[in-house]
Amino acid sequence: MSMDSTERTTALRVLRQDEWDRWYNTLLRAFGGVPEAPEERALYKSLTEADRSLGVWEGDECVGTAGAFGFRMSVPGGALVPAAGVTMVGVAATHRRRGVLTSMMRRQLDDIRSWGEPLAVLTASEPAIYGRFGYGAATVQVSAEIDTSQVRLSVPPGTDDVRLRYAEPADVLDACEAVYARLVPGRPGMLARQPGWERLGLLDPESGRDGASPLQCVVASRDGEVTGYARFRVRPGWGKAGHEGTVVLADLEGLDPATRAALWRFLFDIDLTTTLSVRGRPADDAWQYQVSDIRRCLPQLRDMLYVRLVDVGAALQARTYRAPVDVVFEVEDAFCPWNAGRWRLAGNEKGASCTRTSDPADLALSVRELGSAYLGGVPLTALGLAGRVRELRPGALAEASLGFSSDVAPWLPHGF
Repeated sequence: MSMDSTERTTALRVLRQDEWDRWYNTLLRAFGGVPEAPEERALYKSLTEADRSLGVWEGDECVGTAGAFGFRMSVPGGALVPAAGVTMVGVAATHRRRGVLTSMMRRQLDDIRSWGEPLAVLTASEPAIYGRFGYGAATVQVSAEIDTSQVRLSVPPGTDDVRLRYAEPADVLDACEAVYARLVPGRPGMLARQPGWERLGLLDPESGRDGASPLQCVVASRDGEVTGYARFRVRPGWGKAGHEGTVVLADLEGLDPATRAALWRFLFDIDLTTTLSVRGRPADDAWQYQVSDIRRCLPQLRDMLYVRLVDVGAALQARTYRAPVDVVFEVEDAFCPWNAGRWRLAGNEKGASCTRTSDPADLALSVRELGSAYLGGVPLTALGLAGRVRELRPGALAEASLGFSSDVAPWLPHGF
């Protein structure tokens, strides 16, 4: 008699390179089954680190997938800290609610700990999933649909000194990447480009343009030095009153306010367009404070990067603190019990230490709250107001919240 499918056993193991296509097809089907453009599939195949990827198999059938890119992420203070970029997580619809996801998350966090990486990060397709595994929402991003026919941009002195020129995106990739690299330490949450990841910014399948042009690029320079760039597409449109085109921004970076303003002004003024569509920008992006009418920009905020402290002590001492802090945390972490217990954090703008202690706790919280606050974008005081952080010593919450805060909003520049 044949074995019923409910009686078959599954095996969780590290991915072999020759299994990638079956593994990736399982992931695509879990996200709806729409095939990706060949160039996009090829890029992610080249970026996948097989020895950091997991598959759950039932016989020859892959029923679960999970990967972890090896990133270095900027944290407050400018250090680039090893962080596992959790990605490509999917479970076949036929195998839901059987513990497949939990088994992958358990094995993955054990692996990340063994690799000596204190952080795990991800972007969540469904935010409700990952909190139970200790991930906390740590950054938000702003999107907008700016009515450039009505909204004007005020620019700082020096903007007119910036020279702009069109360039083929691939031809100026090295110069653009040099700009990006200089910006990474200054904003928590940014990822230092690992080899191959620079190609993500050039990915331009026709299926992803939604009627817009191929990717275009404008480079900004001053005194012969490239100081910024913008990558974008233009979607033509016509209505009864005339042109209604849209500029779709893909990426914009600049080393100084004048460069950034020159690039934004250029995008506002492209001929035959009336809308600038902006996605995934930093919550404190400067254009918001230069526009004449923020309401006509229709800004919206959305969660982006989720952070998980895999090693509480190593993670907390890898960053600096905006103001002096000396606080004992009582940390709850049922999924990674090695983190549970009391930790004394002592730090300032120059550095920090975080060690085990038996001293009385000042604040009680779970590792999820520490993940949310880690990059400085979510105030511990706000989590306290939500009842997710308990203050056990008067004044400790305000002290820690100020220390954890960041001068600039944390931001993840692209997904993975």
